[in-house]
Amino acid sequence: MDLSRWLAAAAAANAEWAESYGPFEPHPALAVDDERFAAAFGRLTERLTDNYPFFHPRYAGQMLKPPHPAAVVGYLTAMLINPNNHALDGGPATAAMEREVVGQLATMFGYDTHLGHLTTSGTIANLEALYVARELHPGKGIAYSTEAHYTHGRMCRVLGVAGHAVPVDDRGRMDLDALEALLRREDIGTVVLTAGTTGLGAIEPVHEALALRERYGVRIHVDAAYGGFFTLLAGDLGIPAEPWRAVARADSIVVDPHKHGLQPYGCGAVLFQDPAVGRFYLHDSPYTYFTSEELHLGEISLECSRAGASAAGLWLTFQLLPPTADGLGRVLAAGRRAALRWAELIEESDRLRLFQPPELDIVAYFAGDSLAGIDEASNRIMHAGMTDADDPVFLSTLRVGAERFARRHPKVTGGADGARILRSVLMKPEAETYVENLHRRIERLATQSIG
Repeated sequence: MDLSRWLAAAAAANAEWAESYGPFEPHPALAVDDERFAAAFGRLTERLTDNYPFFHPRYAGQMLKPPHPAAVVGYLTAMLINPNNHALDGGPATAAMEREVVGQLATMFGYDTHLGHLTTSGTIANLEALYVARELHPGKGIAYSTEAHYTHGRMCRVLGVAGHAVPVDDRGRMDLDALEALLRREDIGTVVLTAGTTGLGAIEPVHEALALRERYGVRIHVDAAYGGFFTLLAGDLGIPAEPWRAVARADSIVVDPHKHGLQPYGCGAVLFQDPAVGRFYLHDSPYTYFTSEELHLGEISLECSRAGASAAGLWLTFQLLPPTADGLGRVLAAGRRAALRWAELIEESDRLRLFQPPELDIVAYFAGDSLAGIDEASNRIMHAGMTDADDPVFLSTLRVGAERFARRHPKVTGGADGARILRSVLMKPEAETYVENLHRRIERLATQSIG
């Protein structure tokens, strides 16, 4: 796909559409000559070189990668119009696209009915889900695992709701025995299950937690911001089907298309199984919602202004790579295979050790035999790789407490309250053909770091 060709086509299509409304005189206050623009643009592109190469498979650090070219073209084409999806009078075309893509997401998760919309982030999407949970269970607390995204604790404070962190098992998933003990002891209205923790990519047991919903009358919210699109691979490549099939019975779901959905930031989404929860969003605005009797997206969201361009980028992407097993699923499968292959290589290594088998496309590993030594080696390996001008590699670290470490690796000696381990997110499909290069490079760095 020739990106430059389609970016030029986007500009041409916008100009043709604008001309259909007749000529007008641009205001001189907006005029900037090409020479001044060229100078400023040169400074911009120079400053943007101060970035990590998120596009390259040698970048295996955080959950970052460039959007798909289709998302870029779709976003830019709509951005030139600059629609606001708060109301139909702000973006009739992109509001329709938003409804379509949200419907596709709901179908992907198995919802028969839904109410939902795009958001500017997973944080806001989770805020909306917890807001509705609070309205349905006023005065009751919200439970989430200690490995859940910090969003949940923060949003509980924003909403004035008691948040309860539940311990995890040795795979980093919510301990359901501990959860049930909490449900007996505290007045809990909602339980958050994470489908793809941001630390290790662990899938919490949604299918088993549903029984607790029936027993204690709680809501089940699934935070699938990171892992949600892996539902397309449920039952394949070692990904168990049961938790993903159970997501269809959750009361609400969050997923971030700006992660595995190939979109630019920010593009999150929140889905509710019961459309009746829209009543909690009701408000009156004397100057919007006047062009149509249809439901406006701003009437079912906490956010007001939202970029219609996000909906256009996702819509165009889904036209080419739909959220199906043989569409977007093929992209995720490459990253999953890369993670499985790297886990095999680490298991065979005499320099690196696998922290735990990857459940999605996040691989965690370490070098050393003591907590202090592992922590120091992780820090050295990460920084040596990032600062090598000739052959850089970009990783991240994850801090693991001593108790958790002892449960998974009892032969590692203590002497510290925890250690940083190395963590690599293989969310670019190109990792599948590059992973052996990554492994060899990190083995060399481990040798240099610990002798």
